[in-house]
Parts: sequence; structure tokens; C-alpha cells
Amino acid sequence: MSLAIVHSRAQIGVDAPSVTVEAHLANGLPSLALVGLPETAVKESKDRVRSAILNCALDFPPRRITLNLAPADLPKDGGRFDLAIALGILAASGQLPAESLTSLECLGELALSGAIRPVQGVLPAALAARQAGRTLVVPKENAEEASLATGLSVLAVEHLLELVAHLNGQTPLSPYQPQGLLRHTQPYPDLAEVQGQIAAKRALLVAAAGNHNLLLSGPPGTGKTLLASRLPGLLPPLTEEEALQVAAIRSVASHTPLQSWPQRPFRHPHHSASGPALVGGGSRPQPGEITLAHHGVLFLDELPEFDRRVLEVLREPLESGQIVIARARDKVSFPARFQLVAAMNPCPCGFLGDPSGRCRCSTEQIQRYRGKLSGPLLDRIDLHITVARESTQLDAPVDNGDTSAAAASRVAAARDIQLQRQGIANAFLDLPGLRAHCALADADRQWLEHACERLTLSLRSAHRVLKVARTLADLQAQEQISRQHLAEALQYRTSL
Repeated sequence: MSLAIVHSRAQIGVDAPSVTVEAHLANGLPSLALVGLPETAVKESKDRVRSAILNCALDFPPRRITLNLAPADLPKDGGRFDLAIALGILAASGQLPAESLTSLECLGELALSGAIRPVQGVLPAALAARQAGRTLVVPKENAEEASLATGLSVLAVEHLLELVAHLNGQTPLSPYQPQGLLRHTQPYPDLAEVQGQIAAKRALLVAAAGNHNLLLSGPPGTGKTLLASRLPGLLPPLTEEEALQVAAIRSVASHTPLQSWPQRPFRHPHHSASGPALVGGGSRPQPGEITLAHHGVLFLDELPEFDRRVLEVLREPLESGQIVIARARDKVSFPARFQLVAAMNPCPCGFLGDPSGRCRCSTEQIQRYRGKLSGPLLDRIDLHITVARESTQLDAPVDNGDTSAAAASRVAAARDIQLQRQGIANAFLDLPGLRAHCALADADRQWLEHACERLTLSLRSAHRVLKVARTLADLQAQEQISRQHLAEALQYRTSL
């Protein structure tokens, strides 16, 4: 048979669209043409494939070979198509039965010796192959990652000859059995290790219960970073679907390990990070920090030290839960449903309001420092809390409050109430959801409107106050929002 078809997968963002490799042999002078919008690395595959086939003592047909990667308008890059191209040539030349390839999808880069090297972004391809009902052939180093897609049959191969023997029925391969190497989890830091800071811990509990964004302001050394690192331990465990989404993002991101994939991510970029580092980008778009924090926590320490233009790119994903990176040829969408926790000093020296009176910053310096943060960005942060300096008596008995396990149980109970009532966390309620689930008594509504007018809060801020009040009521398992809840929610908007 002079025509063979092999299935494979491309990588576009966190998606894995299907690619069909068509190999055709025709009479004429020996040549090899590769069409279908291949990038440089794909064009070079014909040389790798030729050497691999010859070094495996297989026949490379001396005919006119045309390889088409369909669909033709989809960009293809990387060495992930090498294995599919080699199998297509071997099947078209009669060295493999073409019917044995119909139920397979193949990924892998070929070495000149015929060894099969690992590729990036296997998990999204595995999830797509499972949905298509095909068996996935991957390099052995990628087999554990592919096996995260439960219910998928995975064949792990190390060499081209190994796969050829399997397809010819000489030495059948058994489906790969997962070893659980990527499912190890690390314990989160315990909330009880934070000394004092009762008000900040309360805000942390509220933020976890309703998935609200949080801003911590206070002098250096008051435990802002310590508090932020405890938030992932208070959040409910990831569902299987959410965990796979997190793992798929790590799979396509460069230099990001997949270990501990069932845990919520905690990303902590340095304040010198650029816009593309935060939101993603590049000629071949890669996910940025906000996508790597999907279903987890993005912690921005020293918030005013970030470039203002970098911070402004957070505004859209905070509302929409995704980021779209546009290039000349196409657009790539990355998920970015993260919980923002930020920390800052109250002034350039950091000691404004400290009882020691060490601050010598002028009013103009303080205004310039805080002016680095735009009003629209601060408007999107639900909870603003001031973290005060605690006592330095090392041997004084201190009640550190709830452990992370105790706080997490309260958060889980509040989240269950929200999911049963509206299907989402309170922070994601839209305007119809607010009207349906955050109704107030007439007197309380008038009181809130008057308070928002006096505090000159925007309508968005008023809605966020209402969402926080709804979370406070859920923490107490109360169906109706009371004025006490509204007063506490307003307190979190007036701390700065």
C-alpha cells in the first residue's frame, strides 16, 4: 500500500488538536516533501526519521515521498511528530500493517539511533486521546504523565524497533501500569505556626471560604508572607478534573515539574517579573505565572515594587478567569482562575503607623508610593487588612488559634453551602447571582448604601462587600445576611 495514515496531536496552549500524518509513496526520483505548515523543528524531522529508519536496519524507500500534516492551516512545531512520520513511511512501504495504526495516536521525538526521546505537553494529548477512544503511544519517560488520564491505554516505548515488533505482532507490548510517581503530596505549612495576628487569620479564613482576593499591609517582619503561604492549606482539595487541569498546565510549561500535581499551586513571582513572565507570551506562547496559579494562589509580595504596567494586566484575568495572548497568526487562550494574595508595606520605609515612631516618610513620599497601585486594581481586591507588629517576647505564652486542619474544616463547610446554593464560590457571583442569593432586608440595604456613599466606594466595591458579607454568613451557617456581616465586610474595605 502506497498510502498510510497515522494519528498524532499538536500543542496549542493547553489544547491538543488532532493532527493526521499522511504518508504517500509515488514513482519518481527519490525525494521527501513535508507539507502542512511545519515549523523549523518539524521540517528537520525528515532527516532524523531517515537516519533512525536506516540505523534500525529497516528500509527507507527510494521513492518520491510526500508527507502531509493535516489540517494544513494548523501550525506544527517541535519533534513530537517524528514517531508518527516514521510509522507512516514504514506502513506506506509495506513494512508495517496499515490497519494496526488506525486505533493509535503517536507522540515522540526520534534520535538518529532510533531511540525515542520524551516530548513536552503529553498530558493534554493524553486527555484528548482518551476522549477519542484511541491508544496513546509515548516515550517511556512520558508514560507516567500520560497515565494520569485514567481509563486511557498507554504504550510506553524506548526504541523504534520495539514498536515495530509490536505492530507486526512479533513482540506485543503490554499497556503501561501507573506507578503513582507523580501523586506524592507535601504537607502545607500550618496556620498555628503564625504567632498572634488574630485579625489577619480571620481575614485569611474569610478569603479561603469565599475565594476572595486579599491584600495584607503592614511593617516588615509582621508575618505577611507567612500568612499568605498558609492559604493553600485552608482551601478545599482539588477535584479530579481541577487537578488534571493543573497538571495539564504544568505539562505544557517549560521547566515546571509535575510532582505533587493534586495539590493547589502556590506561585510567588519576584517583583522584578516582566509582563510576559506574569501573563505568558513568547513566539511560541507559554503560560505565565497567573496560569501556573490556576485553581491555586498567586502571591505578589512587595506589591508596589512591581512595574505598574505589569500589575495592570491582572485586571482582566481577575474578572474573566482567563488570559488571551494574541499573535499575528493566531490567539492562544490560557486559563487563569487564581486567587490573588498581595502584600505591601504602608510606606517606602515600611514603618508608617508603627508605635516606635521610626517612620520619617513625608506625605508626598507616601502618596507617591501608594500611587503605584491603581484604583481599578485595588477595587478588585475584596479584603484589605492591616497586619500589626506583634510582641517580641519569645517566651511569652501565646494562643496561636486554630490549626490549618480546623480552619480548613470550617472553610469546607462554608464552601459546601455555597456549592449547594449556587454552584460556585461567592467571589464568582455575577449580578443576577447577587440579586438571587445576597438579598438584604430593606433597612440593611439602606444602611449599606449610605455607608458606601460615605466611604465613596464604587458600585463594584459595593458588590464585593456584599459577596464578602455572604461568605461571613456562610461561615456561621446563616441563611440571611445580617448587619453584623455587612459591618465586618465594610471593615475590610477601609483598612488602607
